[in-house]
Amino acid sequence: MAAAAAAGTGLLFRCEPAGRAEARLSASGSILQSSFSRSVPCKLQCQSLGMQGKQRGGFGKLIVGSVASPKEASNVAQGTLNNSFPLQDVLEAQQFDRDLLTLIFDVAREMEDVKRGSPEAQQLSGFLMATLFYEPSTRTRLSFESAMKRLGGEVLTTENAREFSSAAKGETLEDTIRTVEGYSDIIVLRHFESGAAKKAADTANIPVINAGDGPGQHPTQALLDMYTIQRELGHLDNIRVGLVGDLANGRTVRSLAYLLAKYDGVKIYFVAPDVVKMKDDIKDHLTASGVDWEESADLMEVAAKCDVIYQTRIQRERFGDRIDLYNSARGKYIVNSEVMDVLPKHGVVLHPLPRLDEITLEVDSDPRAAYFRQAKNGLYIRMALLKLLLLGY
Repeated sequence: MAAAAAAGTGLLFRCEPAGRAEARLSASGSILQSSFSRSVPCKLQCQSLGMQGKQRGGFGKLIVGSVASPKEASNVAQGTLNNSFPLQDVLEAQQFDRDLLTLIFDVAREMEDVKRGSPEAQQLSGFLMATLFYEPSTRTRLSFESAMKRLGGEVLTTENAREFSSAAKGETLEDTIRTVEGYSDIIVLRHFESGAAKKAADTANIPVINAGDGPGQHPTQALLDMYTIQRELGHLDNIRVGLVGDLANGRTVRSLAYLLAKYDGVKIYFVAPDVVKMKDDIKDHLTASGVDWEESADLMEVAAKCDVIYQTRIQRERFGDRIDLYNSARGKYIVNSEVMDVLPKHGVVLHPLPRLDEITLEVDSDPRAAYFRQAKNGLYIRMALLKLLLLGY
């Protein structure tokens, strides 16, 4: 194909099989050059040419099934790329404002209605997602992989990258990322070190999603937590939330606190054993954001005041050899039938899972136990994020 007429900047759309048709578009979607001459069933390869930011590319199946003209190709570009998602990566909860949260939640709601075999279920056809998990995961890894597949994409995965990848041979994270980005269009990373996701994002030229970085943050969990609260209560302003359990090591509660601070009239209660209390950086952020918070040692008293109880497990893996400290914290605060008796009728109990014994099994049958609905909402939030990062809206 000859050089484009306008300084090589724009988007290249190429039909498969190769050579059947091509169109080079400007960043605004106008046609610079095209060889589309007839309607052909195709896939489109979208490649950024000289545009700022990370590449949003790969192969995407044209949902309408054919391209009849250069103008039709332009319409495809305008419909999938002009409203680009403002984030190149998802690394921490501080990246989001209320408008962006509303957008993500609206798209997640649309994802709930995606039907198998529908055009919407092929939005990410041809895209490849790599999941690199250096720590164990069930819900996060499987929900991301399910999200990608339910939108027509494919997955490259390693379940325990710490042991079963070149990291075991001493390869740096940066080298791993540089290699994996050559195979995929987006990377989902869980790592045992706080800040690893940012390091990966600084290295990669494709989007990176933080699926948990040690005791740092877990932004996609916080997004699904907030989405669940909105779906359960109907609003996010003027709510009272009790964060319970391991608040020092739990990355989910840290990210959730940052997102709660975006809303008006929120009151947060911290209920934790002495050895795992919420760290000062979160408290300072809440104070600076005008969020009312307090610490309490009385779960029953807090539950009676709250719209949401967010229970977490005491994280054994963060204690090292200090089994004595772990044992002193585990079992101190348990959500059981007595706690449910004082929780308001409209209230809900959430948990990022997995649980151990911090929520008793008898609570599962209470309609206010929302943690399994919460886990399912993770699928829709992650479908939304994959669509927004790869296609825009």
